[in-house]
Amino acid sequence: MKKFLPLFVIFVMVLCLLPRSPKLNYDYRKGSPWKYETLIAPFDFPILKTEDQILEERRQSDYYVIPYYRFLDDVVNRNLQNASQLELGRFSFLRQDIVSCMRDIYDKGIVGDEGIVVPEGSTGVAEIVYVQRSKRASSCPAVEIYRLAEARSTFTNELAGRYPSYNIDSLLRANSVAELLVPNLSYDRQTTELVKAESTVRISPTAGYVSSGQLIVEKDEIVTAEIAQILDSYEKEYARDMGTGSSGFLFWTGNAILALVLVTLLFFAIAAFNNSIFGNWGKYLYLLLIFTVTTLTAILLPLNRPEIVCMVPFVLSALLLEAFFDNRLVVCVYAISLLPLMLFADSGRALYLMFLTGGIVSIVTFPNFSKGWRQFLNAFITFAALFAVYLGCYAIDLAGGNILRMGVSLFLSAMLCVAGYPLSYLFERIFNLVSVYRLDELCDTSNPLLKELEQKAPGSFQHSLQVMNMADAVAGAIGANVQLVRAGALYHDIGKMQNPMCFVENESLLTADGAKRYHQDLTPQQSAQDIIRHVTDGAELAQKHHLPSVVTDFIITHHGTGQVGYFYNKFVNEGGDPEIKAPFTYPGRKPVTREQIILMLCDSVEAGSRALTDYSPESFDRFVESIVAGKLEQGQFTDAEISVKDLGIVKATIKNYLAQMYHGRIEYPKRKNKLIGFLK
Repeated sequence: MKKFLPLFVIFVMVLCLLPRSPKLNYDYRKGSPWKYETLIAPFDFPILKTEDQILEERRQSDYYVIPYYRFLDDVVNRNLQNASQLELGRFSFLRQDIVSCMRDIYDKGIVGDEGIVVPEGSTGVAEIVYVQRSKRASSCPAVEIYRLAEARSTFTNELAGRYPSYNIDSLLRANSVAELLVPNLSYDRQTTELVKAESTVRISPTAGYVSSGQLIVEKDEIVTAEIAQILDSYEKEYARDMGTGSSGFLFWTGNAILALVLVTLLFFAIAAFNNSIFGNWGKYLYLLLIFTVTTLTAILLPLNRPEIVCMVPFVLSALLLEAFFDNRLVVCVYAISLLPLMLFADSGRALYLMFLTGGIVSIVTFPNFSKGWRQFLNAFITFAALFAVYLGCYAIDLAGGNILRMGVSLFLSAMLCVAGYPLSYLFERIFNLVSVYRLDELCDTSNPLLKELEQKAPGSFQHSLQVMNMADAVAGAIGANVQLVRAGALYHDIGKMQNPMCFVENESLLTADGAKRYHQDLTPQQSAQDIIRHVTDGAELAQKHHLPSVVTDFIITHHGTGQVGYFYNKFVNEGGDPEIKAPFTYPGRKPVTREQIILMLCDSVEAGSRALTDYSPESFDRFVESIVAGKLEQGQFTDAEISVKDLGIVKATIKNYLAQMYHGRIEYPKRKNKLIGFLK
């Protein structure tokens, strides 16, 4: 039940921070076509001004009043129709260009020769005007609007430029074509005065209204700035309308389901890939911390600061997990933690795919580029993966934005991973964890503690190296933590350097020929106690040298609760009571993890194999089976987290390793002495 409490806390946090109002499932950008069905306004709502518009209005309101004009569609349509029916004789081919030029000029807008009207109370001519057209009021720079004379002159010059070989000016005058260009913008005094009156009190946050049933945007229509503004207003009004009333309960229920799904996926990921994490409180809390921070960031930033989402080093969370956990679990947890991006961020699918790809690439490449300056090389590789996915999404219109700006943001995100990675060393201390890079350092045989073992107990050091190599092969065969079992193998016998002469592998190297042997005058009980002491001595040395607890566990469990078989048998053979086992029993713990099981078996096999004289496959088979059967008989595997299938693979791998280590060699023939042969 203890393992569910942190998950419940995460559930509550996610539920409270999920958006409290609904979000329209429309992903649109200015300049891109509307990919959805034609959208009709289901209710009345105001068109909200953008922040830039409000700031601009506040700045301008102190200097001049913005005039409003109505676009006269009937005037434009009538004159364009007349232009299309002009009788130009042999110059009829000009008719299409005439209509086209007129339409372009009319679209800009034409006022009288007096120019833009200066409303009463204004201190100058407005820089912008508002033109109301098709129930949409949009701003337009005043300099882009033609005066009548300018419009006609521009019209004549444009046609003359297209047909320099013709006397266009005379042709247009002869047919009174320029007369078809008349003002099509009519000053709306009433609206201008009304807006002026309102602006004296406050700047209105709205730029008009959309009525229920009115067209917002058609399918495949290009989303202009005006349409995007209407869509933004519709989305905000939708959220405000749907977030209240009876639908609010349904919305909160939906959020609760989403939060529960995230937490449940996390639980099943841990259970499927590394169930032992639930029993390691430090690793469990660390995993939940990284997951929670990543998930909440993926929820809050898209809702509050969407412009900086691409700068966030989401990939860093994958690297912080990769340092302590198996890659399969890391990828799964990382993918789950990024899901809110897909749900709540603009271009969510593209962002999710970008950061998921970047994280997986970084997880794979980081072990090869984890030291020194090469971390920056890994950051460049991560950036390349992120940017490549972005370009792909941009090409198929899944992502938008400025390519250069996005590239800079993703580059910063990748570089921040380098800056943030040292946090793993802090977390390693806080949560009592051991990273793969810490294990790499421990496996370096130039480590002072291992050098001391080599000097004081060279035989034990060589035994540890052989056990490490065997355990490496076995751990790889069943998918166990290779680096962890290597470190455990190297340090499992460090206690022997406190009394190296007690152990036969050192005695033969350090004792002169004919000298008195260590166990020569000791009773079996005394010899057993001296041998057993290397476990407690090793644990004390591990604590003194601040070895990680997971490495110390190998020292305590590599003999489990078994007996010192040689001296126990000697004691019984000399008439001792077989029931007296305590003096010969190791005070350790039974192995639990697969890595601890591997070390126990490899340690016993490596030591016992030195007494073999028959190096046939049958001999290795019998020997390994007897070792495993003995451990089972002693009950050493009762707490073990290893399956029958894995145990079978372990035995097969050890047998194969022994066959390789003790392979047969041919005897080299001796060369005869030619001089002796000649003399004979």
